[in-house]
Amino acid sequence: MHYSCSVPCRPGARPCSSPFPPRERQIVDVLYANGQATVAEVREALDVELSEQAVRAMLTRLEAKGVVKRKASARGQLFLPAVPKAAATRSALDKVVKVFFDGSPTSAASALLGMSESLDEAQLDELQKMIEQARKGARS
Repeated sequence: MHYSCSVPCRPGARPCSSPFPPRERQIVDVLYANGQATVAEVREALDVELSEQAVRAMLTRLEAKGVVKRKASARGQLFLPAVPKAAATRSALDKVVKVFFDGSPTSAASALLGMSESLDEAQLDELQKMIEQARKGARS
């Protein structure tokens, strides 16, 4: 099974609509969780045994796709996400809303609220504050 990349690509990079295998998705998740990592650190964080060469090859492919970038450091080559997590999250959510909810954020929010078995008072208060802020922004 393949996933489509939800991370927006930088200009000139290969389109991210290409197949995005689950192992590459895991590597990107490791980089988002850690901010940056060496090949050895990525390898250690994965849930399967892969050779250092295999991890390096996947990181190189992700770099070619424009999803990952590298920089030199005292620890060696560090790999990091090419796009900030907030931008990647927004892009992924936009696609989910468009594909599964006919472009309706209200339908998506309703589905998310329906998924949570129990929201505590603090979470409900936080959601209420977000709604109020969105209303203020819409009036401006």
